[in-house]
Amino acid sequence: MNDLLALIVEDDEDAGIIFSNALHDAGFDTEIIQTGDEALIRLDNVTPDLVVLDLELPRVPGVEILRRIRANVRLTKTHVIIATAFPDMAMGLEDEADLVLVKPVSFAQLRDLATRLGLA
Repeated sequence: MNDLLALIVEDDEDAGIIFSNALHDAGFDTEIIQTGDEALIRLDNVTPDLVVLDLELPRVPGVEILRRIRANVRLTKTHVIIATAFPDMAMGLEDEADLVLVKPVSFAQLRDLATRLGLA
């Protein structure tokens, strides 16, 4: 088991698996969460090192999750990578997220970027 935890908040099952495998290669333990409300519940209980966040999620949008992460003192060291198919939605979030990636995001791209954040 690794010491680093990444939450993957992604409703597309295939993308979640690819992201999880890439982050495992970068040295993270991962959890895949498919809805926004489940992500908020999990964030109340863990302090992840990294969150890979889709913006288009069922029940609670990714933008709200990002803002709650940034407003929570306990999560100030949590890095957030936005992964979205809608670059227009990500505009204006660059200051709140550590990275913004436009889908499709490749296995190697996510692995290497997570490593470059200096976490792994």
